[in-house]
Amino acid sequence: MRIIPAIDIIEGKCVRLTKGDYNTKKIYNEDPIEVAKSFEAAGIEYLHLVDLDGAKSNHIVNYKILEKIASKTNLSIDFGGGLKTDKDLQIAFNSGANQITGGSIAVKKPSVFESWLKQYGSDKIILGADCKDEKIAVSGWQEESELDVIPFIEEYHQKGAAYVICTDISKDGMLKGPSVELYQKILLHLPNIKLIASGGISTIDEFPKLQEMGCEGVILGKAIYENRISLKQIEAFIVGK
Repeated sequence: MRIIPAIDIIEGKCVRLTKGDYNTKKIYNEDPIEVAKSFEAAGIEYLHLVDLDGAKSNHIVNYKILEKIASKTNLSIDFGGGLKTDKDLQIAFNSGANQITGGSIAVKKPSVFESWLKQYGSDKIILGADCKDEKIAVSGWQEESELDVIPFIEEYHQKGAAYVICTDISKDGMLKGPSVELYQKILLHLPNIKLIASGGISTIDEFPKLQEMGCEGVILGKAIYENRISLKQIEAFIVGK
C-alpha cells in the first residue's frame, strides 16, 4: 500500500481545511517545497498535491508550486484541483505532475474526462470520488450531487478508470479515523479498482487495516501536520512492509 501525504495549497502556502470548509483554513507552512522535501527525506515516494485556489476558481492556479516541488524532489506527484480543460491538464503535466486527479470534471463534463482517460491512459488519470453520505460532491466540495458514489466509480471503471481517490468529506480533517465501511463496500463491489483511501486518517494503526482490506494507497494530511503520525513512523511502516 502506497503512503501518500497531501499538501493542500492556498495562496502558495501549505494549509489544511476541515470537511472541505475554506473558512476553517489553517496554515501549517509558508513553504510547501520545504514540506515536500521533509517527506522525501523520510523515504516517502509519493505526494498528493491539491490546488485549493484552483478548485474554487475552476482553472489551474498553483502550477508554479507543482513545478518547484517536481524540480526539487524526486516525489511522484498526483495533482488535483481546478483541472477543467485540456489546457489545464497540459499545464499540470508540463509542470511535473505524474498523475492528475479529476473530480468535478468527471461529474459535470464526463465526455472531457473520458477523453483524458483515452488520451493519457488509466495510469495517468485518477478519478476523484469525493462524497458525503455516499453522494458525490463537487467544486471543492461546495456542491453536492445526487450521484451515488459506488455506481459513479463503477461507471468510470467500465470506461477505463483504474485509480480512484475516495474521500469521505464527513471524515476529512476530523482525525477520527477513515471511512472503513465505505471502502469495504467499494472493494467488495469493485475488487479490481485501485482504491486510494483519503480522509480521517488519525493514527499509524489504521494503515494495516486499510492495507489488509485491499486499498492501493492511503492519503493523509492533518495527522502529519498535527503530529498524530510522525514521519519516522511512516518511514518505519514503509521499510517494514
